[in-house]
Amino acid sequence: MYRYDEIDQRLVDERVRQFRDQTRRFLAGQLSEEEFRALRLRNGLYIQRYAPMLRISIPYGLLSSRQLRKLSAIARKYDRAYGHFSTRQNLQLNWPKLEQAPDILAELATVQMHAIQTSGNSFRNVTTDHFAGVAQDEIVDSFVWCEIIRQWSTFHPEFSYLPRKFKIAVNGAKADRAAVAVHDIGLHAITNDANQVGFKVLVGGGLGRTPMIGFVIREFLPWQHLLSYLEAILRVYNRYGRRDNIHKARIKILVRERGPEKFRDEVEAEWAHLKDGPATLIAGEIERVAARFTRPGYEELSNRNLSTGGPFGSWIKRNVQPHKVPGYAAVTLSLKKTGVPPGDVTSDQMDAIADLADRYSFGELRVTHEQAHQHHRLPRRRFLRARQRQVDPGRGSDPAPLRRSRLPARYRRARPQHLGLHERMRPPPRRPHRHPRRRQERRGVVPDRDRRQSRENADERGRSGRVAWQSHRPLVRARAGAGRDRAPDRLLSRKARQRGRALRRGRAPHRSRAFQGKCLWQR
Repeated sequence: MYRYDEIDQRLVDERVRQFRDQTRRFLAGQLSEEEFRALRLRNGLYIQRYAPMLRISIPYGLLSSRQLRKLSAIARKYDRAYGHFSTRQNLQLNWPKLEQAPDILAELATVQMHAIQTSGNSFRNVTTDHFAGVAQDEIVDSFVWCEIIRQWSTFHPEFSYLPRKFKIAVNGAKADRAAVAVHDIGLHAITNDANQVGFKVLVGGGLGRTPMIGFVIREFLPWQHLLSYLEAILRVYNRYGRRDNIHKARIKILVRERGPEKFRDEVEAEWAHLKDGPATLIAGEIERVAARFTRPGYEELSNRNLSTGGPFGSWIKRNVQPHKVPGYAAVTLSLKKTGVPPGDVTSDQMDAIADLADRYSFGELRVTHEQAHQHHRLPRRRFLRARQRQVDPGRGSDPAPLRRSRLPARYRRARPQHLGLHERMRPPPRRPHRHPRRRQERRGVVPDRDRRQSRENADERGRSGRVAWQSHRPLVRARAGAGRDRAPDRLLSRKARQRGRALRRGRAPHRSRAFQGKCLWQR
């Protein structure tokens, strides 16, 4: 966990006092709606249709059990006893009162939390790999780099009013678990041939209404120049980004319109003025930030193989990941319960998760961009006891919500266990739509539009009582009454048979006025 120093705490406390005064002046009518809008957005407060929404920052998804209990108490006191964990690893309260928002921020400041820059056209929460610090394939501790970027970007005077919101993701392992390709800037830690640490820089990714994959604008960036290169990218975006259309203001649109090569050249030209400047990082600064993180006291344990059989075998395969420290494992608790919006969690569930973190995970947990919670320091010898306690407080002792709740509902049919995970997660095949005409064409039976031939075939059917499949199918008229002119029911579609039976019984079929006397196959 990152611990605030004196500067961090003073900054958060001053922001609470400022926003309390701004809210008081707005409620007193001294600030207009437009003047207050920019102020509240800087503190994560949205005004929605029915109530304000407050977004609370959880930097890089790292959370302590004490902070989670505070979030639970705030949701119970100021909201409707539940919160929503978002894909940017934040928490949203959907029903607070406007006049109580400064009180919520004041309580958050007591546990080193805030809502600064969680909305508005500025930097958003920096996200990272939820297995940072415990992954076996880790290159660098991405928490340290996320904190450096957070301190650099918070209240940055040049980038406080960007054309649009800006999202950065950092991945410190070989495998990309931070989805860096779908962020405005994605940083993937790598090493070069000389075993030097640097970052691959991707720009212009994103999801939303215009999903795009980011472009690599630099294959290897030495870590010393990380902040200066980010500043060069932001300057180009701030200079050329559109402000006339909110749907065209993201950097992904700018990169697409100008072209990746031209955008790269503009960034490199801007970086030439910033390189080796005051923003250049040194080893002492990295060590200073790393020292602010607390490290757990691991025990010396031996690895134990967890059985994938029994009642929790399927859950172990999906929700348990190996740890870089022998004898420990990382465990995922899903917040995607069936019938509940993904990411929603009640105050009672927050308290239960905090108790699990205190008991098994050194009081620390992570919020993932997949809207789940993770305990990263669980001893394998205590694993089954912890698994039996991972029960939804609202569901009694049923382990099913945690065994398969990571999969959407239509993926949860039973799958053969000998298949791979990607095959078990494949959705069940959907039956294709079978149009009657298309079905006849597939069989090689094409409707014949010759009415004379139709009457002849009808006469033939009337004499023989049956129809042999031919290379064509006559045009059939469906009309009331029996006789040789009426086609056998088995040659018509299901809906046509229903309508024909209704006509013969003397009742009007469904939508019959448009149907009576019409040709079934004529177009």
